[in-house]
Parts: sequence; structure tokens; C-alpha cells
Amino acid sequence: MSLIVSDRFSLIIGLGKTGLACAQYLALQGERFQVADSRQYPPFLDQLTSEQPDTPIHLGEFAHDLCLSASQIILSPGVSMQEPALVAAAKAGIPIRSDVDVFAQAARSAGVPIVAITGSNAKSTVTSLVGQMAKTAGLNAAIGGNLGEPSVSLLANDVDLYVMELSSFQLESTTALGATVACVLNVSPDHMDRYDNLMAYHQAKHRVFQACKAVVINGDDALTNPLVPDTVTQTRFSLGDPDVGQFGVRKEGGEEWLVKGLEPIISVAKMAMSGRHNVANALAALALGQAAGLPMAAMIDTLTSFTGLPHRCERVASIGGVDYINDSKGTNVGATVAALEGLGPDLAGKIILIAGGVGKGADFSDLIGPLSRYGKQTLLIGEDAKHIEEVLAGKVEFSHATGMQEAISMAHRQAVSGDLVLLSPACASFDAYIGFEARGDHFAELVRALV
Repeated sequence: MSLIVSDRFSLIIGLGKTGLACAQYLALQGERFQVADSRQYPPFLDQLTSEQPDTPIHLGEFAHDLCLSASQIILSPGVSMQEPALVAAAKAGIPIRSDVDVFAQAARSAGVPIVAITGSNAKSTVTSLVGQMAKTAGLNAAIGGNLGEPSVSLLANDVDLYVMELSSFQLESTTALGATVACVLNVSPDHMDRYDNLMAYHQAKHRVFQACKAVVINGDDALTNPLVPDTVTQTRFSLGDPDVGQFGVRKEGGEEWLVKGLEPIISVAKMAMSGRHNVANALAALALGQAAGLPMAAMIDTLTSFTGLPHRCERVASIGGVDYINDSKGTNVGATVAALEGLGPDLAGKIILIAGGVGKGADFSDLIGPLSRYGKQTLLIGEDAKHIEEVLAGKVEFSHATGMQEAISMAHRQAVSGDLVLLSPACASFDAYIGFEARGDHFAELVRALV
């Protein structure tokens, strides 16, 4: 029996950033492993062969025999579990795990708490905000997962707290997270080109709650409410008036305040981030930080200085009384709705929205309501511009632009003082850019050229 076990190995599927990190981690642990990638020349092939020349690497279509020979499969998030070889392995009882699973097992063994954050939108902002709150409190906090460093890469450091952004793709093959506190910030349709329906996507997100000790729930989004035992501590945040001990918003002396029950925390005006959606993000971070044991003073201090992340409702310029906002990270409909609802109510004028790109099978009808309330014009660009037009036609004003440059020129001509030009595409960027960052940088460059 022992001889059979000794011949087994871990199989890493996917040689992107995550796969390389897993290979480096397993090598440090002295474990036997092999690597497979469906591409003939995956991005980190040269680095792996240089660092570990004796590691077996299999390129091309995933082989059933290879997968069935593994003791476990560590699956990169870009690879679907519906690959035939993986389906066969799962049926044969081969454990299929994510890098997050490997990370979580090691973190729990070391006794280091984990804050696990997922959601359709705002997870990078909230993860970064909680991480900064922890650092302000004097903790050595590691931030990563779907943001920055892969999970297993963080294990090499001496850490007091892990603050992890997790995607639905990562969570699909995560089976034993066991976070100290877990949260699904919000759920709106995304990646419908990978999931059969919203329920399948929702179920993937809710895997973040596996064996967690505490949860944070968005009281304004019923889809974030988990099925967890009564023994799990629950905290809610909401943009409304909260119950005792919960987080919300209340008017005090003519000002809006973030509050915990009846206790004022900080006025919205003193926050460095702007927009209604960022009020919700701040409340989520406060609830998560409290559950992780962070001191309130450090969290308040962070809210007065944290301005947000690049490409997330980032103010680029104000020209002739018109603000230009880069929300290129708005890669799904829910994110764009959040930006419109967050920025629209406080405007003296209207929003000119630049939208379009790769729609990922999304339903764009949720844009109609906020565009009717706050929109002046929607400028459509990219691969799915025609599909968005079919949804908006007869309901809101829209025009087509050949690309970003023409869209900004059109917006500049149409905008008057008090208006806002918003790049929040509700789509991925890969039809025209290498990523949302490049799209946002191009927008910012063209806007600054207007000055």
C-alpha cells in the first residue's frame, strides 16, 4: 500500500501566475508534483523550467490518465471544472482543490486568522481597505488572493492577519476555507459565459462561508445572506438605519454618519472616498474589521485617508465644471449600476456614460433604471455595443463611438458644467485592451489631453 501511495503526485492544472506560485510552494514543501496546461506555451513555462528543470510538464489537451493518476489536483481559477478529464477525476474520487484550499490549510495550521471577501463588485476596494485598517492598527497584514499576490505566495511571510479577495472561480474548487470572518459583499450577474445561471454563480460565491466562524451580511442584498449555523456570529451592514449592534447610516445634525447601532462612528463628509457605493464599502470594512478584532480608532483613521483604488470611480480631471471619472474596473452590469447609483444623486447635472466591450453574456437591462434617472447620454463602444443598443433602444439616449478617443470627444462636446463623464463599461476589456487597467489608463490619457 505504501509503495502505491509513494508513486502518487499532486497535479497542478494551469501554468499562469497561480500555477507557478503553487509549484514554487510545493517545491519548498518537498512534495512530488507535476504540471499540466492546455496551452502549448503558457506564460510561465520558461520560468518554471528554469527554476525546476526536473518537474514534469504536460502541454496540450488534459489527459484522463494523467488526472486519474494524481493524488490530488490543484486547479487554477482560469480552468473550468467541466473539463472532461477533470469531470472523470472527480467521479473517480480524486480531490480537486484550489490554491486557496492549500493556502487556508497552512494558514489554519499556523493559527493565523483569515478575512475572506468575495462579491460581484467592490471586493478589491473592501479587501484593500480592511488590509489598510489592519496595518494602521499595527498588524502585519498580508493582502492577496484574487488581488495582488496568489494565496500560497503569502505563506512565506510572518503574518498576523490574512485579508483575502476571492473570486467565484477560485471558490468553485475550494472545499475547506474555514475563515475567521467571511463576506459576500453583493451578488449580481457576472461571468454568465461560464455559469449556466445566476444560481450557479451564487452558489460558487457562497462557498466562502464554508466552516467560517463569523459572517458579515449586506442587509440591502438578500443574495448575500448565508445558510450558516446559529453558532456563527452574524453582523449586518446597510445603507439604512441599523438595528442595535449593526452598521448603517443615520442623519445627525443635518449630516450623514456611519453608525453602529446608536453610536456615531464617522461623518460621511470626513471619508476620503466619495460616492454612495463607497459608503457601503466603508460599512462592510468596519463590520469585517470588527469581526477580526481590529480597533475602531484605527479603522476610523483609515477611512479619513483611504482614497480608493485606481480605476474604481477614480477622478481623473475636472474640465469646465465637468468631472471625468475612470471606473474601468466596472467590468459587469452590477458594478456600473453601483457607480451610477453612487455618483448620480449628488450631481447638479447628468452623467454621460461610456460603456461597452466584451459583455460575457450579461443582461444589460439593469442599466435602464439608473440611466433613466441620472443619464444624459450613453456612448457605446466595443464588441458588444450592438447588443447593449438592443437593450437600451427606445428607453434611454445612446450613440455609438468607434472607440475610446471618439467617445471622449463626443462626451466633451455634449457635457456642460455640472455634468459627469463616466467610463464604467459594464463589460470586460479584452476586445481592445490587455486588461481593464490599460483601458482606464487610455481613458485618463485622452481626458488629460483635453486640458
